[in-house]
Amino acid sequence: MKIEILGTGCAKCKTLYENTRAAVQEKGIEAEIVKVEDIPSIMKHGVISTPALVVDGQVKFSGKVASIAEIIGML
Repeated sequence: MKIEILGTGCAKCKTLYENTRAAVQEKGIEAEIVKVEDIPSIMKHGVISTPALVVDGQVKFSGKVASIAEIIGML
């Protein structure tokens, strides 16, 4: 599973990254978690509002910091 955190490096983006790491660990799954801070790469996903969470190429959340429980629910 590949998980991408889209954002320019703001505090909310960092929080989403940490929440995602915690959710993956809590769920006990294998996942590659990648930060994507490059604006053209973010735009390729059609995301206008960051932070965003992308799982295997599909945008799951955009424009908010998802909680650990929300992330676990969609994994």
